[in-house]
Amino acid sequence: MAYNLLKGKRGIIFGALDHDSIAWKVAEHAFEEGAKFTLSNTPLALRFGEINDLAEKTGSKIIMADATSVEDIERVIKESMEALGGKLDFILHSIGMSMNVRKDRAYDDLNYDFYHKTLDVSAMSFHKVLQVARKLDAINNWGSVVALSYVAAQRTLFRYNDMADAKAMLESIARSFGYIYGRDKKIRVNTISQSPTITTAGKGVKGIDNLIDFTERMSPLGNASADECADYCVVMFSDLTKKVTMQNLFHDGGFSSMGMSYRAMQMYNKSIEAALKDGTLDIDD
Repeated sequence: MAYNLLKGKRGIIFGALDHDSIAWKVAEHAFEEGAKFTLSNTPLALRFGEINDLAEKTGSKIIMADATSVEDIERVIKESMEALGGKLDFILHSIGMSMNVRKDRAYDDLNYDFYHKTLDVSAMSFHKVLQVARKLDAINNWGSVVALSYVAAQRTLFRYNDMADAKAMLESIARSFGYIYGRDKKIRVNTISQSPTITTAGKGVKGIDNLIDFTERMSPLGNASADECADYCVVMFSDLTKKVTMQNLFHDGGFSSMGMSYRAMQMYNKSIEAALKDGTLDIDD
């Protein structure tokens, strides 16, 4: 059911790749709620994705860009304001990439060229978007900027690797820039810490299925889906959250507040019992 929460609002959605991506779901839900927006992703992503279908469905213009390039971001924002007929009301940053994760490099054996690229693509690009938007005075007062984060910014999660550092940086940028943008223009800047979600990028992370099963068992409400995350983003873009800024907002079914759940403990005990039975674990281990 649509509520016209974004009727008359204009924005940019960075990162929609295909129907599995959260940004894709956000675009669909924002369109249903009355928003108009442009879509931006890299030329490579556009060649491999299905974004033309999304653009046709939502009546959106696609603007190719490298989010690490200030010049490209300037072009995206200027062309977006021209295409949409005025200043923006919201921006979604749904961008993340780690070659160290893709190459299965351990955190204590990182390739530093990859590491720098991880931080640039996944976090510094957020600062660049904010800085360019502010210099161009591109966002209306009480506008909203949201970036997607993950609980690994605060807690160590096996295999999340240098992306954890990038997410920590992303959240710090939201706080630091949120103060400046809020003080000067009443613009909100927040991050949403989403449950692990099966996206096109996520499918390439080794052990993602086990992680999703673990967090599902740990979370009292269960994992949040991409569609549910899109709903939350819509609310954050709307006027219903005008006084929420500089926050990292957990959207994870309660996982971030848990220590150990009953369901997770049951699985742990079963694993211990099985290991003792087959001799792969000694009682004194």
